[in-house]
Amino acid sequence: MTAFCRDCLKDTAEAAKRCPACGSPRLVRHAELATLTIAHVDCDAFYATIEKRDDPSLVDKPVIVGGGKRGVVSTCCYVARTYGVRSAMPMFKALELCPHAAVVKPNMSKYVEVGRAVREKMLAMTPQVEPLSIDEAFLDLTGTERLHGMTAAKALARFSSDVERNLGITISIGLSANKFLAKIASDLDKPRGFAVIGQSDALAFLAPKPVGFIWGVGAVSAAKLAADGYRHIADLQRADQVDLMRRYGEEGARLWQLARGLDVRRVDPVRDTKSVSAETTFNENIGDLRPLEQHLWELTERVSSRLKKAELAGSTVTLKLKTGDFKLRTRARSLGNPTQLAARIFAAGRDLLRNEVGGGTRFRLIGIGVSHLEDATGDDLSDLIDGRGAKAEHAIDKLRSKFGNNAVVKGLALDDD
Repeated sequence: MTAFCRDCLKDTAEAAKRCPACGSPRLVRHAELATLTIAHVDCDAFYATIEKRDDPSLVDKPVIVGGGKRGVVSTCCYVARTYGVRSAMPMFKALELCPHAAVVKPNMSKYVEVGRAVREKMLAMTPQVEPLSIDEAFLDLTGTERLHGMTAAKALARFSSDVERNLGITISIGLSANKFLAKIASDLDKPRGFAVIGQSDALAFLAPKPVGFIWGVGAVSAAKLAADGYRHIADLQRADQVDLMRRYGEEGARLWQLARGLDVRRVDPVRDTKSVSAETTFNENIGDLRPLEQHLWELTERVSSRLKKAELAGSTVTLKLKTGDFKLRTRARSLGNPTQLAARIFAAGRDLLRNEVGGGTRFRLIGIGVSHLEDATGDDLSDLIDGRGAKAEHAIDKLRSKFGNNAVVKGLALDDD
């Protein structure tokens, strides 16, 4: 059995309850600890932790990050979770469960900055970093032991302490032989966790879990599997691979492998951005075109800004609407040329919006997104077919970058065509 202290990185005896060097109880022990190199890193209650870091008065309070009463919970701290609050929960429900919570409006620019700082520290350990979102990623530390002078497990523990000390947030780490098991492990010991699942104990660990524990198996799939006699992963472990493939095709083969803790996917450091979008939930339902257009324009500017910063352009614009009775509508339009300009994105989105407004329908949410993305830099932009508009918009961007977002405010054209 291999064991070491997460705080001082000193090796410890297998049976030790505290580190003999520093007294810390945060020990990691596992028979395969010295050989495992695939990790999943997940920041703990990311947005809420950052808000607590920046406002000490919130440290011991339940904190919910999200919109107004009509919005949803973006994330919440672990104190709020003890009251039953969860991400994506309607805000009114969250406040019913925890009425004394401190509600903080999301500050995405701040969260992105911290996320990038965490990512830089990941890349200092290994170039094999596969981002999944702003606050989580897979890492492959195979072959880095000589570089760091320590095992992958110790390098990850040192990284965790570095993030906590210098960025003021905490992370949880799952270490295993593959991505599937590493992702599971990272959820076992939150917050400030470090959990290990070896290939040797994967079968026994997975067996009693419900089939929905497997990545990609949702409620509908789980119900179908249960109807066929597969309620627990142990049932899939006992099944014949050919029989599962006969029943479910390629999904059957995937289930057979994952039930045994087998996952051949590699950590892929290149993950293309598929779309850029923004949305907002209204305090009150809106049915009139003009206020909907105003919200659409504000969202479009946010999307355009993100595209420009990422040097991307897209050729499909998608409008998202949610009615007062929670029915979702999505409408899309393909453009002749890829764009990152707010004016062109908005024009397409407004045309789509006008077709949906009327007949007494009122909406609680609106969103706009751009997909089918490609690189777009400098004068290569196809947006230059509208040269004057492109130059004007980029000039406004430069002024805002220098003097702030409120330096130039661009209104909507008062046309009804």
